[in-house]
Amino acid sequence: MTETEFKYGDSKWLDQPDHISKSQIKREMHALQALGEELVALSPAARAKVPLDEELVDALELADKLAKKREALRRHIQFIGRLMRTRDVEQIEQALAVMRNTKQAADKQFHKVEKWREKLLHNDDALTEFVAAYPDIEIQQLRLLIRQAKKEQEKEQPPKAYRELFQLIRPVIMDSENG
Repeated sequence: MTETEFKYGDSKWLDQPDHISKSQIKREMHALQALGEELVALSPAARAKVPLDEELVDALELADKLAKKREALRRHIQFIGRLMRTRDVEQIEQALAVMRNTKQAADKQFHKVEKWREKLLHNDDALTEFVAAYPDIEIQQLRLLIRQAKKEQEKEQPPKAYRELFQLIRPVIMDSENG
């Protein structure tokens, strides 16, 4: 087949099942590069949880050193994308998905604790509701911190009791959801 036949659409060639379009190849390359960017953005501790070969680990460490050199980092991320093309990325994607879900769950729990704290400070009936939902809480300590946090807000003082209230209710809420 000549180049001209390919350019002007030899439909027999395009209909073959093993044909992958140039656009599809580019989409896959961009997806691998995005995966590489996600790996670069991870902390070294989080990266250690991802199954990577030595060459990728070295490339990611170099990317950390290039963080302040924008153009060099951009080119290096493209290089990481090229390295990713020769790897089986399924395990890497699975490890990153687990990390995303873990972070999402932690964020959800954090917001739940924040909502309860605000509810306890601004709604008088919330204390009874909270104790009913979480009976393991130290009620006296909870009441004391709520009172102190309200006083701090009225007097525009630093939010010491406000933070302590969060620290008191957080483990109780998380334990009840995990156990």
